[in-house]
Amino acid sequence: MKIICVGQNYQSHNKEMNRALSSSDDDPVLFMKPDTALLSGDKKDFYIPDFSSDVHYEAEVVVKISKMGKNIAERFASRYYEELTLGIDFTARDIQAGLKQKGLPWEIAKAFDNSAAVGQFVPKSKYEKLIDDIDFRLLIDGKVVQAANTSEMIHPVDKIIAYASRFFTLKTGDLIFTGTPAGVGKVQIGNRLIGEVEGEKLLEITVC
Repeated sequence: MKIICVGQNYQSHNKEMNRALSSSDDDPVLFMKPDTALLSGDKKDFYIPDFSSDVHYEAEVVVKISKMGKNIAERFASRYYEELTLGIDFTARDIQAGLKQKGLPWEIAKAFDNSAAVGQFVPKSKYEKLIDDIDFRLLIDGKVVQAANTSEMIHPVDKIIAYASRFFTLKTGDLIFTGTPAGVGKVQIGNRLIGEVEGEKLLEITVC
């Protein structure tokens, strides 16, 4: 099982990070996490690692690949996933910033153990909406910190799957984190994170 993540996929997040705005004509930005990064289940604890003092949350819609595919045409991509959930891409922002400053790869800031939290998966058909029109949000201690709709993605889910499958054979059980909107921020010990899709709670995390 592999975890494929998409960076810079919401203009609102690009703005808050002071990055140049992306275009739908650009290729998606992909990076990966190992299977040891997975933190799964609908209720769980996330322990802030001792190597970072600035771990950020990034809430994202996550889809699960349901059958093997390679060089998938975008028009057929919807056949390769049946379930979705809300996930959090935890990021050691201080480590990432230091590595970027040196022009070095920043995998350790994104791919550390338990950095890919996922909630309960549900059938994509449950909401009777297209994947490109799904509302999701993240609450911390009862306050909404991120809220968006998948229609705001620069690169929609099917395009991401088609593009990723050019380079990686997608296998059953692989996960794709589709990018985060604006509102990312630092987690603190004791925070309670709730992730919702279409108003349904799918993810609950306590930060330790």
